[in-house]
Parts: sequence; structure tokens; C-alpha cells
Amino acid sequence: MTKAAIGAMAVAMWLASDVVGVAVAQGSTIWRCGNEYTNSPGPNPAARGCREVQGGNLTVVEGARPAAAGAKDGGTRNGAGDGSGGSAGGARSASERVDPDQQRQRDAEARRILEQELRRAQERLEQARADYADGKPPRLANERTDSPRYQARVEELRTRVERAEADVAAIRREMARLDGSR
Repeated sequence: MTKAAIGAMAVAMWLASDVVGVAVAQGSTIWRCGNEYTNSPGPNPAARGCREVQGGNLTVVEGARPAAAGAKDGGTRNGAGDGSGGSAGGARSASERVDPDQQRQRDAEARRILEQELRRAQERLEQARADYADGKPPRLANERTDSPRYQARVEELRTRVERAEADVAAIRREMARLDGSR
């Protein structure tokens, strides 16, 4: 790496350290409720589908929130203010629009990729379920006399099944979203 690249990287890291803060004080409980992380999930976290986050430190960096429609730079695109931008609703100009045939090709390719990913995820799920064996997988040689080791492996297998189920569900949601946009 050149000195300039190293210097640029150092400046970027310094700026990031100024912007990013640690979200949680040490010792407090963190909950994951869907895609939200919080340390105050409410009176009944389980009913909301919240799970306690186990393990190391957690830092959440939020991205920029999108501006509401109509509040975009006084109704002009990109703040140009020269009257050449789109409407406040975010409509695209003719030069930015994609040809309908090209869009159909893109959608078909996206669907093909999602179907392929769904097949892979379903195979992983089937394998995970087979390994888990309804919570009673056969004991390995080193687990015959070590019950905590066996229990830890069963828990890891259960987690793997849940993760695979979530992957399949997410891909199906994405496919439904793609089908709904037609």
C-alpha cells in the first residue's frame, strides 16, 4: 500500500470512530426483536418475538433514514433547484427509466437466482433437520460419558435448524415481494 492509501485509511478510521458509538453499557441485557436491537423490549419480550442476545459486545450503526416523499429538497431532485429534476414523489425522468423488456429480463434473472437460493436453503434445512433428529441425535463417541457436551451439540443443531428455517422464510418473502411488484 502506498503512504497516501495508508493515510486515507487512517483518516477514514478516525472519522468512523468519531461517528460510531457503543450502543450498550457493559452488563446490560440486549434483546433482538426482529431487526431491532434494544435494551428495553417492554413487559413481555417473548410475546414480541424478542430473544436475548448472548455473547460478546454489540455495536449497532444505523444508516441514514430515507427522507419522506414530498420533503425532498423542496420538491427537486438532488437539490439542483434548476427545474430539471423529477417530482417530489421520486418519479424518474425518461433518461433514468429502464426499458420494460430489460426490466422483465432483470426480474426473470432475479427470480431464477432466488429459486436457486431457495433450493440450496431447503437442502440445508433438510440436512439440519436430519442431523438434529427431533432433538435426539445419536451420541458421538466422545459424548457417551459427557452429557454437557452432548447437550451443547444438540443446542447447536437446534440453532442451525432455526437459522435454516429463517433463511428459507426470508427467501420466500423476497420471492413474494418480487412477484408482487409485477
